Amino acid sequence: MAEAAVEFMTGIRNSTGLTAAAAMVRAVDLFCGAGGLTKGLESVGIDVGLGIDVDPACEYPYTANNRAAFLLKDIKEVRAQDLDAAFGEAKYRLLAGCAPCQTFSTYNQKARPDDARWWLLAQFSRLVREVKPELVTMENVPLLTTQGVFEQFLKTLNDLDYDPWLDIVNCSDYGVPQCRRRLVLMASRLGPIRLLDPSELGCTVRTVRESISKCPPLEAGCRDQNDELHQAARLSDTNLARIRASRPGGTWRDWTDAPLAECHKRASGKTYPGVYARMSWDEPAPTITTQFYGFGNGRFGHPEQDRAISLREGAILQGFPSDYAFVRPDERVCKKPVGRLIGNAVPVDLGAAIGLSIAAHVHEIAGESRDRRFIPFVSMSY
Repeated sequence: MAEAAVEFMTGIRNSTGLTAAAAMVRAVDLFCGAGGLTKGLESVGIDVGLGIDVDPACEYPYTANNRAAFLLKDIKEVRAQDLDAAFGEAKYRLLAGCAPCQTFSTYNQKARPDDARWWLLAQFSRLVREVKPELVTMENVPLLTTQGVFEQFLKTLNDLDYDPWLDIVNCSDYGVPQCRRRLVLMASRLGPIRLLDPSELGCTVRTVRESISKCPPLEAGCRDQNDELHQAARLSDTNLARIRASRPGGTWRDWTDAPLAECHKRASGKTYPGVYARMSWDEPAPTITTQFYGFGNGRFGHPEQDRAISLREGAILQGFPSDYAFVRPDERVCKKPVGRLIGNAVPVDLGAAIGLSIAAHVHEIAGESRDRRFIPFVSMSY
């Protein structure tokens, strides 16, 4: 993907300098998952030396689709020497990651203050203290900013003389074909840093139609013979009636003949319209969660076919290339584990935007340019 980015940059002012700046950065991706952030960083020329995750299911998709090595290890057991070996003699070291966010998510109704996942960010903070990389970046859910563990993370950055920047962005502004609000943090020991604006990167809003309309048609419960990941979950007769009564962009309130879900018959369910619904062709998708393959789990109905979106379509809406492999060729595709890998990923296009912003920062620090108006954006969505 880096080669495609370089080709895209050809003839654009300062593109050679920006590419050279990206090449001076080497990253380690903590909580790397299936590789969404790594794919985005690599696509713009940043070398990712290592991805680390405790989930064995991440190893194959991470190594099969990216150049980086993979370390199967609990973050609590990761030591500075593990990262030092991966960084090597890089001029600029980037420690990146997205600590699993279910604890902080608005979808999680069962999280407790003593949930051990709260402290994964503290382990990220520990490694920043031990390694002191020049650059740090993190993506997570917006509610993380309200928690004490995040305040402590920021204190660590300030104590170590990082210049931090953070904001809550809608990923659709950065070319991701879904409305996904995320906290993005960037920090540098070299000087002020920030995520570049979508206008500076040349991003455009991409729709469901632009992203998945070319996927072969499917019926519920079927899979494409040429792509095991392009498979759709079965629908009960009740849910088949519900999706046939649904219109793109509508809600269950539009139904006249289809049976209501029990939760919607209660007063407490009247305010939750965002389930049992179809996506709209000409808008970005809703947030892709770990259960996007189920029609009743959100607005995950296909805009016109009577089924939920497939695993492949969900991956594409997360910015993964259409041939991104999530399971070994000889393994059966199971919806739950693959859906979790896809839904938990950092969207690839957001990773590319972060990578270009880091390259621009290094480019500026090196004194080669202070004009960012011509920084190109390469959409990785297919």
